Amino acid sequence: MIDGVRAGERRAIARAISMVEDGAADLPTLSAGLFAHTGRAHIVGLTGAPGAGKSTLTEQVVRTARAHELSVAVLAIDPTSPFTGGALLGDRLRMQTHATDPGVFIRSMATRGHLGGLALAAPEAVRILDAAGYDVVIVETVGVGQVELDIATAADTTLVVVTPGWGDAIQVAKAGILEIADIFVVNKADRDGAGKAARDLETMLTMGPERAWTPPVRATSALNSEGIEPLWEAIGAHRTYLETTGELHERRRGRLAAEVEEMVAQQMRTRVAALLADETQLLQDLDARRIDPYAAAGILRGRVS
Repeated sequence: MIDGVRAGERRAIARAISMVEDGAADLPTLSAGLFAHTGRAHIVGLTGAPGAGKSTLTEQVVRTARAHELSVAVLAIDPTSPFTGGALLGDRLRMQTHATDPGVFIRSMATRGHLGGLALAAPEAVRILDAAGYDVVIVETVGVGQVELDIATAADTTLVVVTPGWGDAIQVAKAGILEIADIFVVNKADRDGAGKAARDLETMLTMGPERAWTPPVRATSALNSEGIEPLWEAIGAHRTYLETTGELHERRRGRLAAEVEEMVAQQMRTRVAALLADETQLLQDLDARRIDPYAAAGILRGRVS
């Protein structure tokens, strides 16, 4: 499978990502075989509220990348079905125009079995696509929340998509999207209020803390294929900025450190949970207030170590 992924074989890539979804026992072996062959792809995260037109915008970005003779992989993070455990939305129907293009790979992914959830599953899936040789890997999510914050940490360039009437500044600031966005996209710009939405974003950015990179605001109408080339230029400009300043290396090193930390933390959580299942006396002492949670944690920590 490792050889197949490195050769860009679609079946091997799909099987490898399924291993990530399922939390397969062979993931460490797969990772060891691919990790040295990663680090070349530009990872673009694309997030925004439901209904912002992210899938249509993603399709347009894929189309533009292909026009620039770049290969593209799309990893669509979908909500997990409570019945089947699979990705609810499945492969994006709006992107099926690229289904026969050998330079495009599209996959919807649920995190149904992966310990640590998206924080660990997404980076592993992205590395598979990176090792497969794709020039650009786009990670698209379904909404704004903790999942999207996780995506921001997994991407080199994060696009936050908003629409006219996107909400007031306070709500957006509370959502944390000012911090995670490298580029803002006002999609559905053919609608009334698009200009105001762009101006509001630009005003908020000027009022925020000074940053070495000020996120540009780009207006698009993905449905009408408008504004896509300027957005693509902004994505390229951000990649150039990251490379010339050394921030690309710093971001990626920080992501790897956070991922390793999460792996260790997840392993420890699993061990502690197993210990707690057998610690009837400890739980009884807690329940009877004979010991406090700090003391119980200290007891368990000693037993884990």
